[in-house]
Amino acid sequence: MFNSSEPVRLSRRKFLFCFFSLWLVAIYFSSLAVTELTNYSLFSLLGVLGAIFANSTGAGGGVVFIPAFNQLAFTESQAIATSFAIQCFGMTAGAVTWWRHYRSEKTELRLWLGFKRIICVAAISAILGLWLVYGNKIQAPSSLHQNFSWFSLVLGLFIVISVYFVKPSRERSQIKMVDYFALVVISLVGGGVTAWLSVGVGELLAIYLILRRFDVTMAVAAAVIVSAFTVWSAIAQHTLVAFNVYWQVMLFAGPGAVLGGILAKTLVSYLSATKLKLFFACWLLVIGFVGIKV
Repeated sequence: MFNSSEPVRLSRRKFLFCFFSLWLVAIYFSSLAVTELTNYSLFSLLGVLGAIFANSTGAGGGVVFIPAFNQLAFTESQAIATSFAIQCFGMTAGAVTWWRHYRSEKTELRLWLGFKRIICVAAISAILGLWLVYGNKIQAPSSLHQNFSWFSLVLGLFIVISVYFVKPSRERSQIKMVDYFALVVISLVGGGVTAWLSVGVGELLAIYLILRRFDVTMAVAAAVIVSAFTVWSAIAQHTLVAFNVYWQVMLFAGPGAVLGGILAKTLVSYLSATKLKLFFACWLLVIGFVGIKV
């Protein structure tokens, strides 16, 4: 019998072959010395890990990249810009993978009926919130390091609360008016936070949907896709307006993030909703506590 999944796999192989061929060409013309190639190649692993984490939890890849760049003594502008650039690779790969999963398996599923509406409302609101910050040149309340640490700590605590203290109930499929209002407000705020930290809207959206008892996998998929729209809307600020991307890091971490973004959905299929949330929460709590104490 014909297996409908075969064309998908073939298409993915062709895409990866073309993408990584172009990547090798870019490396060849980058004029980097052999020793530099060796040093920067380690960032490919960072890109893979960041994208797997981001696209399997709904969080932006910045929750991995920003702590790493802080340790490497990047300036705040370099850290944010480079994180956005890498996420344009990883979150896009993850978004396309999740969207294809929805189109092939979830379009008729009751728990996913509001998927497209959630993405539409949240993405538009997040982009508006992000550009309100950029357009009005609103500065973050404190340093990148402190903002990111406190954001991670509070978000991690909220996730733990959702696992252990929110009583189980039947999963929700209908989006109510209060949900539309909450999605707009959360995404506006999340977009603004993302402008400062390169993460925010995906995390806030995912935790809201989970707390409201929407399907966890749907929440992750929606958060990934909204994050992809948001980082792409921001990249012009960090390249055309003022170029702060550490391009040597992006050259290696970006393609790694593509691979991680494609692999992330497979990880989600092997983890239960509770394990997925706790894994996410533990990472946020660790980097939050460490960041605050440093």
